[in-house]
Amino acid sequence: MILRRAAEHLKQLHWTMIAVDLVIVVLGVFIGMQASNWNADREQDQKSVVFTARLKADLRGEDWIYEFLTIYNREVLANANRAVEALEGKTPLADEALLVAAYRATQYRQPNRRRSTFDELISTGNIGLIRDDKLRETAMTLYNVATFDNLVREGLQSRYREVFRMTLPNVVQRAVTRNCGDHVILPGDYGAIQGNLDYPCSTGLSALDIAKSAQALRANPDIVRFLRLRIADLETRLFDLTGNNRELMENLRAIAQDKP
Repeated sequence: MILRRAAEHLKQLHWTMIAVDLVIVVLGVFIGMQASNWNADREQDQKSVVFTARLKADLRGEDWIYEFLTIYNREVLANANRAVEALEGKTPLADEALLVAAYRATQYRQPNRRRSTFDELISTGNIGLIRDDKLRETAMTLYNVATFDNLVREGLQSRYREVFRMTLPNVVQRAVTRNCGDHVILPGDYGAIQGNLDYPCSTGLSALDIAKSAQALRANPDIVRFLRLRIADLETRLFDLTGNNRELMENLRAIAQDKP
């Protein structure tokens, strides 16, 4: 309608009216574009709020995983040191205690990571929706650090774990696992982390089976050699968690303590 009227004014050389009509057209286009931009900005702001909340929730879960892996692997390391010192004759240890410590030194955990929000942001190219620089950088560091993968890989592929499993009868291993293995723990329960692996227990085995198992461990020279390697690997990864990645650990803790 406006363009038709402007054309009629042009035919009649009503320049003032033409100018008014053109201004109306330009203003209409401008306002339409601005409204579109405002809507787009509002949608981006809403997405930013949603994804930021989701990422914070994931990182709170990751803080628990970080704490769990640190304490759990310290307990694995403590048992490994206990076992190797007994096998080397440095510290006396009863046969059952040796069996339990040697078994616990084989253990590793692979918790379910909480990275779905980060992966979605990266795959869609929307990581910029996280406008909190520290939050974004913490997530990018956390989900690209190799320490967690190294812990799992070294635990799973541990040559000590392999030789331990080959040295003892399966019935003995099942009994130790059943009575002295990992406790069930719910993600997010910080109070249950300590002692998840290292707690007083009885294997439930007969005195004869315990004595034979301890003797088999002492008689196999590969047990001590590969146990030393396991200890070295654990010490390296724990230093990665608490030393090399201390800033990451502290940032995660700050996010976890910032309640929603």
